Amino acid sequence: MEGKKRDNWTSSIGFIFAAAGSAVGLGNIWRFPYLAGANGGGAFILIYLIFVVFIGLSVMIAEFTIGRRSQLSAVGAYKKVNRRFTFAGVIGVLSAFLIMGFYPVVGGWSIAYIIKSFTGLLANEGAIAESFGNFITSPVQPLLWMVVFMFLNLYIVAKGVSSGIEKAGKILMPTLFVLLVLIGIRSVTLPGASEGLKFLFYPDFSKVTGETFLNALGQQFFSLSLGMGCMITYGSYISKQERLPKNAVIITALDTLVALLAGIAIFPALFAFGLQPDQGPGLVFIVVPQIFSEMGAIGPILSAIFFIALTIAALTSSISLLEVVVAYLIDERKFNRTKAVISTGLVMTIMSVLASLSLGAFPNLKVFGVAVFDFFDILTDKIFLAIGGLLIAIFVGWFMNKEDLKDELTNGGSIEFGLFNIWYNLVKYVVPVAIAIVAVLGIIAIEQTSLMIFGLLVILLLAIFSKKL
Repeated sequence: MEGKKRDNWTSSIGFIFAAAGSAVGLGNIWRFPYLAGANGGGAFILIYLIFVVFIGLSVMIAEFTIGRRSQLSAVGAYKKVNRRFTFAGVIGVLSAFLIMGFYPVVGGWSIAYIIKSFTGLLANEGAIAESFGNFITSPVQPLLWMVVFMFLNLYIVAKGVSSGIEKAGKILMPTLFVLLVLIGIRSVTLPGASEGLKFLFYPDFSKVTGETFLNALGQQFFSLSLGMGCMITYGSYISKQERLPKNAVIITALDTLVALLAGIAIFPALFAFGLQPDQGPGLVFIVVPQIFSEMGAIGPILSAIFFIALTIAALTSSISLLEVVVAYLIDERKFNRTKAVISTGLVMTIMSVLASLSLGAFPNLKVFGVAVFDFFDILTDKIFLAIGGLLIAIFVGWFMNKEDLKDELTNGGSIEFGLFNIWYNLVKYVVPVAIAIVAVLGIIAIEQTSLMIFGLLVILLLAIFSKKL
């Protein structure tokens, strides 16, 4: 049986670094800063932190519990406990799959910008924005770097859980922290940097709308790798001796720390050089190089360090997304790991090619009026992840046995979890209502109505189809 051969984390620190690596990704360094910049800085961060504490942490504990209790990946975990919720696992796997339709594209950009830092990118500050536009709309360059990034993912995941993902996490995560701290120190010591810190930590509620709350909700799911099967899958590899609540707190804290470090690395320097914070997705690839171009001889070195950190963050998350789909094929379709990795990688590469080409080389590659790249992003971030988190909370709070949950979270009664009842009531009552309210407010504020309807129809069809699984 496949379950008897299941790989596991070999150490507590290995699991924490791997799970933190899954949580820490482009969402922290690429996405978090530009969302904060467009949504009032400190106001967005405050809302985000509230969601992390009361929703994100609770859902992460729930996902770990589902995974370890079942010893299966997302689909099998739900099916084993309550077959009626199989579709919730399918949504998780589909979310991870779709995210990997655009994630490797941005990962490829980050690798390319390591090289570009030393090959003239910073020589002409005025040409940096044009250079980025020319690069992402090229029909060849971004595809080559995307393939390099995808190959790194396939190589690590093919090595397995303990020999591949865990070893990579132990090396990459400490490296990421060191690099971000180095950049952050330089940023806050620039003249005028205090305005950037004020922007980050002084809330401006005048820019807060219903979409701000949805962005913060989606960001915490995206950043913490929740609602997409990652933490259920990683939880299925956890030994019965690990303390799930404590590890969830550590991982959530590490993820939030990296997001704040990214903000500290970017915004003080941004304000020091008189640049605007609301630059959107191009913030990291346009504004950040402009910052480094102002720093003289040390600029290319700091720029390369920053994009190495971004690449590491992207890689630690993308391997967990790839593992979600691979684990599904191993557990449910009985593929061996090599076959699962290669077949999944091929399909994801094709999706990423379409996403990349939709940004310029073939602008008519659109779905519901948006580029393929944006289609994958919006569908997952604004629909699937929030609904996936909602279903997890409902599943754990209303369909899993309360005593089974307590048994899993106390390691069979051998350890204390004094906040169990508080956590249980949060998951059962508060989290589902909060997600539902924020989702409704956000959907009302979003223009892509047809895309929203499509996403909800997909979920409905999955619910019907999954009964046959």
